[in-house]
Amino acid sequence: MGVVKGEKVSFEDALNMTGFGKFNYLMLALNGAIIMGMAFEIFSVSYLVPASACELETVSSQQGMMAGTPMFGIIVSSHFWGYMADTKGRRRILCWCLSLGFCTGALATLSPNWIVFTLLKFASSCGVAGTYALALALLSECTPERNRFTLIALTSSIFLASTGLMAVISIPILPLKFSYYIPYLNIHFNSWRLLNIIYSLPCALGALGLLLSHESPKYFLSVGKEDKALQVLRRIYAINHGEEKEFKVKSVSLDEESVANKVQGIWSSIVSQTVPLLKPPLLRNTLLLSLLFVLVYFCLNPYMMWLPYVADGIMRSMERGENNLTFCQMLQTSLDASTEQTADCGLNKTAMTMVFSINLFLAILNCVLSAIVNCCGRRTLLISIQLFSGVAGLFINLSTNWVLSLVLFIAFVSGVLNFGFLSTFSVDIFPTYVKAMAVCLTLMVGRGSSVLGINILKQLLVTNCELSFYIFAGLTFVGGIIGFLLPADVRRKKAPAP
Repeated sequence: MGVVKGEKVSFEDALNMTGFGKFNYLMLALNGAIIMGMAFEIFSVSYLVPASACELETVSSQQGMMAGTPMFGIIVSSHFWGYMADTKGRRRILCWCLSLGFCTGALATLSPNWIVFTLLKFASSCGVAGTYALALALLSECTPERNRFTLIALTSSIFLASTGLMAVISIPILPLKFSYYIPYLNIHFNSWRLLNIIYSLPCALGALGLLLSHESPKYFLSVGKEDKALQVLRRIYAINHGEEKEFKVKSVSLDEESVANKVQGIWSSIVSQTVPLLKPPLLRNTLLLSLLFVLVYFCLNPYMMWLPYVADGIMRSMERGENNLTFCQMLQTSLDASTEQTADCGLNKTAMTMVFSINLFLAILNCVLSAIVNCCGRRTLLISIQLFSGVAGLFINLSTNWVLSLVLFIAFVSGVLNFGFLSTFSVDIFPTYVKAMAVCLTLMVGRGSSVLGINILKQLLVTNCELSFYIFAGLTFVGGIIGFLLPADVRRKKAPAP
């Protein structure tokens, strides 16, 4: 049936009437650039820290601080960016975030020592801290409900493909032998500094793309700007269906609580924006999602951060022809060998190809799972991945066959796919006026635990590798059990024809 002239249409129905087409693919591409910028900036330390170790003369403890700094920057600023996005708009704040990330990230190229490098990477991570959460909020609020969860889940594929692409980029860049001395800064511009510049470019690309995009129509509606919301909805409809067709919706309503009353003062405003998340009826969802984000990020993100290190150790062990060793024994023999070869600050090329292959496989797997998420349900998929990942991690050191060990390791780290599936709950169960804050807050808590996990894992990989898998995989399995507390999927009725 059609829309009756003058009838007020709910936002979800109006958004469904815009259809799914060119605009949504362009929005997914924009989100891809944003997420790539975040991934490149946050995970650049995985490659830059070991590559710069010789020039900056860093030891293991300093390298751990350098690697954990981006996650710490996210903890410090995520809450602030969530507040800003809920009060100033998703598009504008995303543009600010990416611009700050690009400027400070690129400046890290000129770092004369590890302290300056760490401070600039801290600043850049503060800049990109809110980008992933805000990109998800923007994407979800511009996508019809039928396709929303699939697109949000696909962002994990983009993220994984981005981290894999970083490994590919590093292969031809890091071995370059050029070195240009800059007297004023007393530094040598060499391959790892060039790599840092390359890693900062997606942030600039994402910022430029945002200048050409539209603000979330749902955000406009949540702050009482119905005319602007309708204008964006008409534009989405025109892009998807052609300029000659008319979008017949004339009035839109938001089927949820609207924005809270204005509070004077930025601190008071931040508090008023946060309080609804910490009291009923939102408190249960806030605590549950925060706990699940902690378990996923604490247990799995550290392995992704140290994946180049792990892959490098495994590949060096295989090249030495060592047989009948468990996964951790292979890492330990490589560590023992490296203590006698401290002059080598590079990363094994074959290992970087392995990193890319693992990330590419996970990205493709995520695409497949995203395609079936509407059939089997988000909660079922999330729980299955979490339990499967935990079991694989618990069994990884029972095998002395390197092929089986590698398969079990990939199965374990496949739990990172729940980054995206868990995010689909965050953007769905919180109302618009606190959605960006809620997504940023839950991600902040998760990434905060990741900082602790990154440092604990690095120490355990050196001192007690087997224990690391039992701890992290065991907690991953517990996360799967807790997943049963998540709400089941609810389907809305089909929207009327425009």
